[in-house]
Amino acid sequence: MNVRDARRTVPEEAYDKIVDDLTYRYAGTFDRDRVAAAVMSARAALEPVSRIPDFLPVLVERFARDQLLAAAKNEGHVARTVPELLFVCVHNAGRSQMAAALAAHLSAGRVHVRSAGSAPTGVILPTAVQALAERGVELSEEFPKPLTDDVLHASDVIVTMGCGDACPVLHGKRYLDWDVADPAGQPIEVVRDIRDDIQARVTVLLRDLGI
Repeated sequence: MNVRDARRTVPEEAYDKIVDDLTYRYAGTFDRDRVAAAVMSARAALEPVSRIPDFLPVLVERFARDQLLAAAKNEGHVARTVPELLFVCVHNAGRSQMAAALAAHLSAGRVHVRSAGSAPTGVILPTAVQALAERGVELSEEFPKPLTDDVLHASDVIVTMGCGDACPVLHGKRYLDWDVADPAGQPIEVVRDIRDDIQARVTVLLRDLGI
C-alpha cells in the first residue's frame, strides 16, 4: 500500500469529529463554517507531507486549533497576555523547532511561541530531537508546519533563520534574522553546537523582552 492509498483509509468521520470538537471549543467566537474551513485548510497543508497517515487527524486537529487561536487573537476575540514569538526556517524541521522549544522552555510560559516553515517537510530531524533531549527539552509532540497569514499577524516578534525571500515581511512587526547553520545532514556533535548557538540567541532575545 502506498502513502496515498494509506491516507484514504482515514475515515472522513475523523475530520467531522475534529470540526465538532473545535466548534464546541470556539463556541461564541467562530461558527461551524469558519471552523470547518480551518480544518480543511490544515488538512490540505499537512496531508501532502504527512509520512504517518494514522497520525494525520491528530496533527490536523492541533494545527487547525492553533490557526483558530491565532485568528481569534488577530480579531480581538482573545486577549494577548504575553509576547508572541514566531521562529521560521525553510523546513521547520530543525532550527526553528529548536528555537521555539528552547524559548518556551527558558521563558517558563512567559511568552507564547510558534514555529513554521516556508517549505515544511514531514518530520523533525532526529538529531535536533536528540540534541534538545540532552537539555531536558522535548520535541516529541511537535511537527513541521507551514507558515500562514494568521500566525504571521498574531506574532509580535518574527525570527527568520535561512528562509530568505520566502519569509513575508509585515509592517509593524519586529523582525530578527539569525544566521544559524542548518543542522540537516550534520552529525550530532555539530547539531549540539547549533543548539548552543540558538540557545544563546534565544536567551538574549528573552532578556531583551524583559523575560
